[in-house]
Amino acid sequence: MSAKDLNKVINTLLRDKHAQYIASFEKNKESFEFYATEHFRMSGVYWGVTAMQLLGNLDLMDNDAILAWVLSCQREDGGFGGSERHDSHLLYTLSAIQILALYGALDRINADRTLSYISSLQQADGSFAGDTWGEIDTRFSYCALLCCSLLGNLHAVNVPKAVSYIVSCQNIDGGFGCTAGNESHAGQVFCCVAALHLAGALDRLDRDLTCWWLCERQTKSGGLNGRPEKLQDVCYSWWCLSALSILDCLHWIDRDALSSFILQCQDEERGGIADRPEDMVDVFHTFFGIAGLSLMGLCDLEPIDPTYALPVSTVHSIRGT
Repeated sequence: MSAKDLNKVINTLLRDKHAQYIASFEKNKESFEFYATEHFRMSGVYWGVTAMQLLGNLDLMDNDAILAWVLSCQREDGGFGGSERHDSHLLYTLSAIQILALYGALDRINADRTLSYISSLQQADGSFAGDTWGEIDTRFSYCALLCCSLLGNLHAVNVPKAVSYIVSCQNIDGGFGCTAGNESHAGQVFCCVAALHLAGALDRLDRDLTCWWLCERQTKSGGLNGRPEKLQDVCYSWWCLSALSILDCLHWIDRDALSSFILQCQDEERGGIADRPEDMVDVFHTFFGIAGLSLMGLCDLEPIDPTYALPVSTVHSIRGT
């Protein structure tokens, strides 16, 4: 490949190749990756089908089989496991509900039972455990509030207490940690900002300070990192941009530099997007790279909602707008 051709490739989203990569990944049930990712397969399916919808290629997936599989992962307590053999967890309950929302199939589950499961995980201080084993993390606060919102009953949990806990996890640098006093991380910032948005409580944070912390995540490569002094990674194209978008500060990022970085992380032969150029691709980074480009309004992708992490058309359908 000539230098001119290579330059054209790395500045173009390889839509068809990415769609083929995602479709083949989901169908290859004999691969090492398929077995190694069993415990979080529900999230993997969410990343895959949402990326396909953003690309306009959801028809390449076996949608009936995917829906049947998702429903088979619901447990008696109302939550969903990462796969058929795993117990309920808030992370995978959210992924399952997002998939069902994408397919317009939320009516296929007993919402009251799922909401009861989510409510049972809220603690006295307003935080949420991820499952019955009791790990606390602000990711789970976002999962809980978004699940409730998608199921049409945000107040199935104690929202004021949830907000108070999230606010307690904000640090003096403007970022948020997984629990109070923990180091700020871009993934946690997204979860906390999005959760506060769902709760109508964005006024509880220092918008400029949070956005400044997020903008400082952009490195000389154009890519974003998750914490100071760490390497850039394509996935932060979502974690940082989504929070900036919610806070109306997306323009604070050099979008040309970031989009160039994302496109350089593509595998031009087999499709897929890696964390950094020349690394191995995976569905996780493929989704977040595509989602980041969508947030920036690039590459003729379907728009994605920064709070719900679903196509805008899906969110409008759920809201009836």
